Amino acid sequence: MKQSNSARKKLHVRKGDQVIVISGKEKGKQGAVLKVDSKNSRVIIEKVNFVKRHTRPSQSNPQGGIVEKEGSIHSSNVMLWCGKCNQATRVKREELKEGGKGRVCRNCGEMFTVKGK
Repeated sequence: MKQSNSARKKLHVRKGDQVIVISGKEKGKQGAVLKVDSKNSRVIIEKVNFVKRHTRPSQSNPQGGIVEKEGSIHSSNVMLWCGKCNQATRVKREELKEGGKGRVCRNCGEMFTVKGK
């Protein structure tokens, strides 16, 4: 069965995850995921990849001018950060004994999130 272009991809990171950038001009920077765009496989990370936008005056910003905000990064350029083993890690999904699924650190076995029950 052929998938349409608007099909959403399942990403290895979610909103609120602590991640580290592993490639590109922002390599080595850490932060929390603010927003996930699964359609384009991109994430926005706090205090990483700042871009400048020229804005018109509006009610929320009556002065207008140049505004700095976080730009998006492709999800393949970030890895989940494990606080327990204090390094970047890949994620594996495990079935839990009490039901549901969870994301687990491949290095130390730390549980990141639990989904369902």
